Amino acid sequence: MLNTKFISKYLKIIIFVILVVIVASYLFWKNKNNDQPVVALLINNTNEEAKTVDKTNDITTIVLVSEPISNALGRVTKKPFGIKISPEDSPVRPERFSGYHTGVDFETTADEQKIDIDVMAICDGKIIYKDWVNGYGGVVIESCVIDKQTVTVIYGHLKLASVLLKTGSTIKAGEKLAVLGQAYSSETNGERKHLHLAIHQGDKINLLGYAKNKADLVNWVDITKYLVK
Repeated sequence: MLNTKFISKYLKIIIFVILVVIVASYLFWKNKNNDQPVVALLINNTNEEAKTVDKTNDITTIVLVSEPISNALGRVTKKPFGIKISPEDSPVRPERFSGYHTGVDFETTADEQKIDIDVMAICDGKIIYKDWVNGYGGVVIESCVIDKQTVTVIYGHLKLASVLLKTGSTIKAGEKLAVLGQAYSSETNGERKHLHLAIHQGDKINLLGYAKNKADLVNWVDITKYLVK
């Protein structure tokens, strides 16, 4: 005859061991997944959200950034963000500017000189400025939020007649803003056909194309860090 007390005793021990194993496994799994921050950065050239998630600090950053021009990164061949320029050592000749570049220049090809090249908004925002500016030609400035920071975005060397939106109008990331101005015309203020795009932190308009000192770049943002590599 089976000893029911004996069976009951060892059944309880077995159940206890199983529970210990389950709890230990769960704790091991939880620690394994929380020891290191999990970072997922998804930024593309359309109008999709880019999210950076740090599970360690429970921080989530939403970034909305679109390409301002097709094949954007492939066009940054002469003047990237922060490059020091002078008439003597500039990658562009002739050169009339000096200082540290506050924006990024997106170049055009020889085949694109006589065709319209679209410029798109990089973020959801509002048009706060539209005019001709010495050194730029046609300029549109957009106010928006990038990486939880209010910024103004300068789009320079545009054909102003192609800008259909009025000051105060809203625009979506990826929506057509304008076309580039004609090379060496009043539309580009005598410059080559290219897009100068600069991002300045805050809500005040700053049209500075070159900073005198490198330290002055602190309030300017390099758009290329948000574009797909």
